[in-house]
Amino acid sequence: MKQIHGVVLKCNSIGAIIEVISDSFGLVDFFTPGMLFTRLAARSEIKKALSFLEEIRNQGTAFGWELNLILDKEIKTLHFIGIKNGADLLIAGAENSGLLLVLYEEMMKINNEQTNALRAAIKDKNFDRGLFDEISRLNNELMAIQRELAKKNAELEHLNQEKNRFLGMAAHDLRNPLHNILLASEFLSEENPACPASQYQEFLEVIRTSSQFMVNMVDDLLDVAKIEAGKLNLDYAPEDLPNLVQKNLSRNRALAAKKGITLTLEAAPLPIVVVDAGKVEQVLNNLVGNAIKFSPSGSTIEVRLEHESESFRLSVKDEGPGISAQVQANLFKAFQPGRAGTHGEKSSGLGLVIVKRIVEGHGGRLWLESVEGKGTTFFASMPFLPPPAESG
Repeated sequence: MKQIHGVVLKCNSIGAIIEVISDSFGLVDFFTPGMLFTRLAARSEIKKALSFLEEIRNQGTAFGWELNLILDKEIKTLHFIGIKNGADLLIAGAENSGLLLVLYEEMMKINNEQTNALRAAIKDKNFDRGLFDEISRLNNELMAIQRELAKKNAELEHLNQEKNRFLGMAAHDLRNPLHNILLASEFLSEENPACPASQYQEFLEVIRTSSQFMVNMVDDLLDVAKIEAGKLNLDYAPEDLPNLVQKNLSRNRALAAKKGITLTLEAAPLPIVVVDAGKVEQVLNNLVGNAIKFSPSGSTIEVRLEHESESFRLSVKDEGPGISAQVQANLFKAFQPGRAGTHGEKSSGLGLVIVKRIVEGHGGRLWLESVEGKGTTFFASMPFLPPPAESG
């Protein structure tokens, strides 16, 4: 007998191996008598393996089943045919349906008790090669659809869990400023004449900062919702980028000054670029705002605008605590917890997700370099002109 490209097992009615009739894989140690056939299946395939055995018992035959088995510490995908022979089950498996037919045909050439029983059982079931091919094809298509459906269901479940987690985070983050506004407004509404003017100003500042935080969070939520829905609309126009960055940093310097932080700019001459100026400012505001948020008082934030071959590179370097590798791994993912700044500043945790989408929407790239305890530098590189799909 020439080598058969597969394995043939004789099992009892519950699927326990009685005998290994043939094994060209050299894995006889895995097909030991007394072992349940289902124990060979990968954990996710056990239910399918049970269904395969059930079909053999109920229908007398089972064709074109694809199962993942754990053999020799690795997962091997095999195609199976099963035949009921009296009280026993004859199971044959090969690496694909074509080899399974070869296995069947080679088995028919063998003259011994087991293969004669297999031949008789298959003949009794009116085995037809064309029918086998069609059943195998349909079974394989069904299994592929089931695998894809299982994958999508797992992804959907993960996204649903992420959504629920983020909603809990958002509700928690919004609750405190709402309570602050409520308490401050209730105090102001009492119009206590004994209250000094400075305290009134403190309560007004609480209302202003709390409201600003909630507005920023809602803006981020709306931006992410639009971007994730594929609705990042970029309004391209010619722009003097060094001038735009200079004006933007003039506004951000006031915020930096409140924490005693110096904000510097080094801008190389650039040609007129075609970008969405509002979106580029959003990128700059987020990167500079984060640098201010996580930098200690007395430190310096360096902003650079550099000329590359056919693009410009914007970088923002701070002297903050740096970002660990673990945090970096999730930094550009939505629904991650926002980190608190050096003065307890909070954020939605969505800013960098939005920045990444904007930069990539311009055909660019966003990345960072960070060493814990030595600061972080964010880089955004974007082409001078829109990508071809966006032009016109």
